[in-house]
Amino acid sequence: MGEKMYAAMLKKKLVLAVDEERHVLNKEKKLNFEKYRCPHCRKPVILILSQKKSAFFKHLSEIDNTMGEKEEHYTSKNLLKSAFTAAGFNAQMEVPLADGQLRADVLVSPKLSLEVQCAPLSKEEFLHRHNLYKQINVLDLWIVGQRHYLKTKLKKTQLIFFRENKLWGIYYLEIDLKRNYLRLKYNVIQEPITNKLRYQIVNFKLDEIGMRKFWYFRPKRKKYQLNSDSQRQYLMRQIKQKTHLGLAVAEKLYRNHLSVEQLPDELFEKWRKPGEKSSLFKYLEKLDQA
Repeated sequence: MGEKMYAAMLKKKLVLAVDEERHVLNKEKKLNFEKYRCPHCRKPVILILSQKKSAFFKHLSEIDNTMGEKEEHYTSKNLLKSAFTAAGFNAQMEVPLADGQLRADVLVSPKLSLEVQCAPLSKEEFLHRHNLYKQINVLDLWIVGQRHYLKTKLKKTQLIFFRENKLWGIYYLEIDLKRNYLRLKYNVIQEPITNKLRYQIVNFKLDEIGMRKFWYFRPKRKKYQLNSDSQRQYLMRQIKQKTHLGLAVAEKLYRNHLSVEQLPDELFEKWRKPGEKSSLFKYLEKLDQA
């Protein structure tokens, strides 16, 4: 990790990180609203508020796509803690919970923990930690780094990080250090047959204003349009190409003396939750059991 700096240039004057921290905590300034620069190279730096150590400045150039997962995890925790602290929350880092069996990355409140995941994580390890949070009645929101960013096609390893509520529907949280954003992907749904996803996106700056906007975010959720014919054609291509999906469906169709053209239209018209078994497979399995 890069060297910490305890002073920076602001409007041609040298300022101390501890003094800037005090201004932020006293609501005299907004976190990283000011344009700080390194006293040596004059490149941009940002203020980091730390729970156990003194506040410090960090080069923005160090926050890029080439950083290792350990540094990404460390920097993400610091920025999240700093942003929620500036927004008025008593956020703390590395808080022991569940009689020491857990250590919350960022405990925003007694009932809300942020877990930052930049490295690979097995489903078993996730469930172990998630269930411990459930036992102590603390909501664990998982915020992922670059490795786990959600794109247009769903990966099985991403399923553990989804959450759902009434306002946002199914949602997914990412931290973008390069742009200094907390990114919310919400209203997430999966196509009936493919592994393609649809979702809406909003970015929140990792500062006082951004975290307050995130906390009170009330979106309008879109209704997505679906082309059921393209879903049926996709299935036919999968069968022709003998993919894993194509072979599995072809076997069930053969056993039930059906063709793709004979399948009911509604099987290709229903959106599903990410990772949920398709209506097509439910239909074919029901035929097998008849």
